[in-house]
Amino acid sequence: MSGKTKIVVLHMKEVVYTIIFLILAIIMAVLLYIMFGQKKDESHIASSSDLYTPGVYTSSIHLNENTFDMEVTVDADCIKQVRLVNLSESTTAMFPLMEPTLDTLAEQLYETQSLDDITYSEENKYTSLLLINAISEALDKAKAN
Repeated sequence: MSGKTKIVVLHMKEVVYTIIFLILAIIMAVLLYIMFGQKKDESHIASSSDLYTPGVYTSSIHLNENTFDMEVTVDADCIKQVRLVNLSESTTAMFPLMEPTLDTLAEQLYETQSLDDITYSEENKYTSLLLINAISEALDKAKAN
């Protein structure tokens, strides 16, 4: 028997302390990742996607001696609603193309979420331009800084 056998003696106290230390190190690493790793990514995404400050914004339209408002409702990233406010019956009778033209423009606006790609017919050119300018003015007020 010429083999050299080594006997290692471990004290139970040292083994328990080592296991507790490893568990605490793993818990600490997970907590550091949760605290600092995810918040940076979420805050970067949230700030870059905000196009508008949520709310309701208006702009005035003046035609002859009639004044009414364009009301635009927005969320942080999209246009929710566009409508005419304070439009009297006499104004509707004098300018019958206002509401149908706005409905056509609003449908396109909801789909594209941009005033750049809106098309309109030559028959409603001036009415469409008037409404687009009013919507643009209200959206300028809504833009996030």
